[in-house]
Amino acid sequence: MLQWYQELNSKERKTFYACFAGWATDALDTQLFSFLIPTLVAFWSITNAEAGWLGTSALISSSVGGWVAGILCDRIGRVKVMKIAIAWFTVFTIASGFADSYEHLLIARILSGLGFGGEWAAGAVLMGEVIRPAYRGKAVGSVQSAYALGYGFAAILSSVLFATIEPSEAWRWMFWIGALPAVWVFWALRGVEEPEVFLKAKKEQHARGERVNPLVIFAPRYLKTTILCSLLALGVQGGAFSIVMWLPSFLKSSYHLTSVEVGYYVFVLTFGSFVGYIVAAYLCDSIGRRLSFFVFTILNWIIIPVFLFVPEMGAVSLLLIFLLGFSLLGIYSALGPYFTELFPSLIRANGQAFSYNFGRAVGAFYPAIVGMLASAELLPLHSAMGVTAMSAYVFVLLAVAILPETNGRDLTTTDGKVDAMPVAPSGQPNEVNP
Repeated sequence: MLQWYQELNSKERKTFYACFAGWATDALDTQLFSFLIPTLVAFWSITNAEAGWLGTSALISSSVGGWVAGILCDRIGRVKVMKIAIAWFTVFTIASGFADSYEHLLIARILSGLGFGGEWAAGAVLMGEVIRPAYRGKAVGSVQSAYALGYGFAAILSSVLFATIEPSEAWRWMFWIGALPAVWVFWALRGVEEPEVFLKAKKEQHARGERVNPLVIFAPRYLKTTILCSLLALGVQGGAFSIVMWLPSFLKSSYHLTSVEVGYYVFVLTFGSFVGYIVAAYLCDSIGRRLSFFVFTILNWIIIPVFLFVPEMGAVSLLLIFLLGFSLLGIYSALGPYFTELFPSLIRANGQAFSYNFGRAVGAFYPAIVGMLASAELLPLHSAMGVTAMSAYVFVLLAVAILPETNGRDLTTTDGKVDAMPVAPSGQPNEVNP
């Protein structure tokens, strides 16, 4: 089962470890906020809608940061941008813990989001380019399982801190401790080199005297791919955000759990997501990227309503939340390898980052929609979560119905001359539209 891992060379393994560490840290920073919503609502007397905007604002800013990072990845390199992104969101995650008002925390979360959006953009394309085609799905999907470790650590951290410290201080320590794993990431990035396929494409571009226009992903030649990848990312992330961001609140209101007990349930969800990531990683290499997305979409349409509408039943509820984690988050595994295979090297990070972060930006409104529906009493919280989440997966089916299958694609076959901006003798680019 792990023969593919044993056959990875030194460069592939170093990249695997570094991206695994980066994505685990990204997940921790993203997930820990969901545990704080009930505490912040009570601490600052804010509404569910306002709390939802704290999460939504960070996701929107992460989308902006992710696309900018993707453009920079194609300019200065994947590894450099990953280091910058990690440092950036670490600083502002720490700053979040010092916020003394709703407005201050909102600003800190927006700035933090710029960084963790960039980390995924750099790490995903780095992994996709370094790992050989036969193992790309397994490797990138396995790295995606690092999100489960980040989620799990957030659940454990929440349970421990809220059980030992007053809530008015525990939420601050959640942010401060959540920033510490960045040290692990910087250590893991030592010796990680830029992908050969990227360096070769840059060398050929330089020899032609051209500079790629960042807006080329919207040129007719690439527009269809960009739009469909964006819709695919929207469906996957909008569905997940609708559930994950509000899950602690749902468990407290529907299951009447304490903050510590919520942490246990989320830990089970996290274990289910870890299994889902690994299974999906193998599945997308064995049956293809498109069919993998289809299978997980159907699973989500079955499991989400069952979980939300079946009353708390002890062991049965634990089984359901395990299955929820398996399907809701396991579907992410195929995104990285699929996007990597759909764009050429010189615009790969740009196209991949825009698509993923467009989905993240628009999907970020889904938790806010849930909050508004619940606050206005148009729907109870569990119904609002279900409606918004299940509607998102329509975009997944639409995208995979049109996009081609790319399983095992050699990345050099997607390369070639990309629409670019010729560089004038002065070194400044001529004004050439994409």
